[in-house]
Amino acid sequence: MTAPLFEDIDPASDCDCPGCVHGRRPPPRPLLTRGHPAARGVVVVAAASAALGTVTPAAALTPGHSPHRQALPGDGETDTPQGARTPLHGPAGKPAGPVTVPTRAITRTEIINRAKIWVAAKVPYSMYDFWSDGYRQDCSGYVSMAWGLPNNEWTGSLGQFGVKIKKEELQPGDILLYHNPDNPEKGSHVVIFGGWTDHTHTSYTVYEQTPPRTRSQTTPYPYWSNADKYVPYRYKGVTKAGAAEPAPGGKAVVAYPGAAYFGPGADNKYVTLLGQMLIARGGASYYAKGPGPVWDAADRRATQAFQRAQGWTGADADGIPGRRTWELLSTGQGKDIASPAGGPASHGVPGYPGRNHFRPGQSNDYITRLGAQLVKKGFGRFYAHGPGPHWGEADRRAVEAFQRAQGWRGGAADGYPGPETWRRLFA
Repeated sequence: MTAPLFEDIDPASDCDCPGCVHGRRPPPRPLLTRGHPAARGVVVVAAASAALGTVTPAAALTPGHSPHRQALPGDGETDTPQGARTPLHGPAGKPAGPVTVPTRAITRTEIINRAKIWVAAKVPYSMYDFWSDGYRQDCSGYVSMAWGLPNNEWTGSLGQFGVKIKKEELQPGDILLYHNPDNPEKGSHVVIFGGWTDHTHTSYTVYEQTPPRTRSQTTPYPYWSNADKYVPYRYKGVTKAGAAEPAPGGKAVVAYPGAAYFGPGADNKYVTLLGQMLIARGGASYYAKGPGPVWDAADRRATQAFQRAQGWTGADADGIPGRRTWELLSTGQGKDIASPAGGPASHGVPGYPGRNHFRPGQSNDYITRLGAQLVKKGFGRFYAHGPGPHWGEADRRAVEAFQRAQGWRGGAADGYPGPETWRRLFA
């Protein structure tokens, strides 16, 4: 088998290979030659060469040890203990959600991208600490985060969120799970499969949380140790197109991507989606334009307004969307943002967001709401598949028909809803 590639990381302090043993020895005292230190590099290189020269290439890469590995479970080094099933945000956080939770849809790309966030952040391993996104910093907490699960699971419960698959069915985003029921802290481990690295399918890219921190590297299949114990699983909610679970009212639910996607410096599609959901819940007054993918003060103020509408205060209303904030927004639950104290919404019409939301290329919840009301008023014959969030010709024709029904002609019946169209439609 081709020797796997590894990250350039420091070897474990208890590594007993000759090179590491030599590295822990105190440096030799300088030799004096006519009052000057001797050329130390020559002495050290010579000593290192002598030590390493006794190790054969085969011995250096035996299955039980690798010069760069650290704390791999079950191989005689430090085990990877894990916490039990817990809510997000830590032991003192909010209560865990219900035991039966709808499986949220997520794409393989999203799973791997979420896994890469911890790799980039070099999240330290811990069975007691919780990262800023609310997930426990152990192997099962890492997979719970990557899959977007509502709680911190452990190796004994992760299987219920997936289905067993065969080796030849593995794809990026699937997991390899080993649970030792007799002693969960001895050998139990779970890793994320990132894709094969060779045509023989004997090694793959792994994403895992193990001491000292989250990492990704080439790993022999199925793992370094306990090779007959690891079982491949596929998350039940994995989807190709990223379509999400249906929510009350037929609205699609997008899984919470994690706190790392929001805040100063964030630039991604989830910021845009957040803004669209906030506008649909009464936050239009906070946006002079947009929303867009770049996080700004408008996103923070609108998010904070929604959080305060739920009666939250302090850290729970900090303007950064957590999992609960996202859940309420995406499912249409919770209380809407109250109208500004100065009066009703745009153009003096409650709920009207402005003309810029109803144009070719626009996609938002206002379009869905408009279409639903047009269908309710008897103008649904223009929709072949029902109204949706993307502005299309069916929306324009339905609005035009409604406007003509009001006796309007010419530019007053152009198919684009203005304040008066909106007022009459929702009166």
